[in-house]
Amino acid sequence: MTSSFRHPALAAGRVAVVTGGASGLGLAAARRFVAAGLKVCIADLPGDRLDAAQAALGAGCHAVAVDVSRRDDVERLRREAEASLGPVDVLMNNAGIQPGSSLFSDPEGWRRVIEVNLWGIIDGSQVFAPAMIASGRPGLIVNTGSKQGITTPPGDPAYNVSKAGVKVFTEALQHELRGTPGCAVTAHLFIPGFVFTPLAVRGRSDKPAGAWTAEETVDFMLTRLDAGDFYILCPDNDVSRAVDERRILWAAGDIVENRPPLSRWHGAYDAAFADFLKG
Repeated sequence: MTSSFRHPALAAGRVAVVTGGASGLGLAAARRFVAAGLKVCIADLPGDRLDAAQAALGAGCHAVAVDVSRRDDVERLRREAEASLGPVDVLMNNAGIQPGSSLFSDPEGWRRVIEVNLWGIIDGSQVFAPAMIASGRPGLIVNTGSKQGITTPPGDPAYNVSKAGVKVFTEALQHELRGTPGCAVTAHLFIPGFVFTPLAVRGRSDKPAGAWTAEETVDFMLTRLDAGDFYILCPDNDVSRAVDERRILWAAGDIVENRPPLSRWHGAYDAAFADFLKG
């Protein structure tokens, strides 16, 4: 993977902040940014994992212990990143949790998922973006979403709701940036496929054949940023882009065709969906 990127914010000497940077996709992205000569601040919950990530990334990395569900923590993150490294050019709002949920499960669990996955991204964008815009320099905001926020499969509704919110918020953010005079900041929605990270490991010690590594997924993200994509829709070893496109179109078709919600899992639509998937 090249360490030279087309997006002008991803240049040597620029400053990047990555939340959820102690592991998984966040750590893989931080590694790529450090290799490209950026000054990187990773943010994550306090503990050995954050300390180990900072040590692994070396002198080009600063670490801040943060709970992104707390706006005060996010504001402190900005102050510490700016004081240690300088004005921020790249923000990757990546921190997320997926403890599992059911429709009527513990409301505190629902609140925690939405506070981290959605409010962490809203707060991160609101706290960092104004200074990035005002600087007049090229800037980059990447928000980590999920295919589950688009096709919303049954089984983990709290996570789906949070990631659906990330999609809608990031679309609104990019529209706002695009219409702001003098703004050189762009926003992008990162939509990983099946990735073998601590969020998805679920007791497995070996990477499933269908999963990509975090490094493969981040390399794809960077390639599509170079291409200027807003929707960075990642395949994996099981699901191609063509299959993702058909699944997304079918989900939208529930509204257009006035089908029952989540008709893909309805039973009565199994044959119709199978035929649709063939394209």
